[in-house]
Amino acid sequence: MTRVIHTGDTHVGYQQYHSPERRADFRRAFAAVAEDAIEAEVDAVVHAGDLFHDRRPELQDLMAVLSTLRRLDEADIPFLAVVGNHEATRTGEWLDLFEETALATRLGTEPVTVGDVAFYGLDWVPESRRPDLSYEFEAHDADYAALVSHGLFTPFDFGEWDTETVLSESSVDFDAMLLGDNHKPDTAEVLDTWVTYCGSTERASASERDARGYNLITFDEAGVDIRRRSLETRPFAFVSVELSEGEGVERVREQVRQHDLADAVCIVEITGEGEPITPASVEEAATEEGALIVRVTDRREIQEEADIGVSFADPDEAVRERVSELGLSTAARGIDETVRASKTADSNVREEVKGRVSDLLEQEPDAFVSAGEGDHDPVDDSNTAEVESETNADADPDPDQEPSASDDSPPEPDAQGTIEEYR
Repeated sequence: MTRVIHTGDTHVGYQQYHSPERRADFRRAFAAVAEDAIEAEVDAVVHAGDLFHDRRPELQDLMAVLSTLRRLDEADIPFLAVVGNHEATRTGEWLDLFEETALATRLGTEPVTVGDVAFYGLDWVPESRRPDLSYEFEAHDADYAALVSHGLFTPFDFGEWDTETVLSESSVDFDAMLLGDNHKPDTAEVLDTWVTYCGSTERASASERDARGYNLITFDEAGVDIRRRSLETRPFAFVSVELSEGEGVERVREQVRQHDLADAVCIVEITGEGEPITPASVEEAATEEGALIVRVTDRREIQEEADIGVSFADPDEAVRERVSELGLSTAARGIDETVRASKTADSNVREEVKGRVSDLLEQEPDAFVSAGEGDHDPVDDSNTAEVESETNADADPDPDQEPSASDDSPPEPDAQGTIEEYR
């Protein structure tokens, strides 16, 4: 029997709502997964990508991850991982550094056997390059085989990477696919293979209302058993108020006070008729009840201002909605995110944009092609209507769609590329 924790989308370094406290929450959630692994004495922790929120983690986030990986190493629990789109770079990955220091193993086409399971990895690959992939993996002699990958796979919400293609064209028969990228946990059976998302470890969006957590997966004579485990994370209080004619701010404040808001993120949504509401007055009431962060969205104003596409009740949402309507290219969305990102200092914006554009020109020229008016990339907004870079995001809270390749010479378009060529 082999038991592993399947986790992913930890997004360490994400300063949600511009809050240092929320940034620390993402670090704590990753550490909590490791503590659970140690307590449960699992055989490995398997991470399905987006360990970091972006490709250049700051020192405090890097040190926190190193500390957590050392805890696992001291407990003799291997950390196996793949690279997600948030951390993917052209010149090398942090995961490679962790591997060189013997704190992690980067999964790929060769099997890494833990107990009676052979684990393989498939890093995030840009959609335009997937048709060229050849799913060739080295043979194994373990009882089971599992593929760990990062992307939006079918048959799940927003899926655009065909799971049946991956499984049918792979040279190895997989018993399970352990996935990251979609922040919503879910499981399905495809071609007699269990395919599962572990979900994110922290709420990267107000749309992620369910409890956060990870999968505990057991491989034994009975087959593959997938169990969901929840994490104790910062509470989100969702306050929905429908105002009747004549009702106003006091009604909203009354509803806010009915919730336990101690150290919580309070999300208030106003609908119905009633009087105009000043968000500041609602924020004051929630803060008085102990809320850490308050976000107020007046849906009535969004409707009234639909003609110009702007709601000043929630400027962040107004920007996200407007950007999503522009049909911008992947590159343009990445630049927009960089300019307005919560953790990119003004003095560093020029250099950060230059680096992203340079990488995209070399690795993903299609990123500069517009998505078309009214279209949107599901990798930008499927799960996260609220990601506080503060732009579209989804299954990922960041539209930085950068290739996971470290190879400076990608294969020719008419050639079939191996998985290793995209690492």
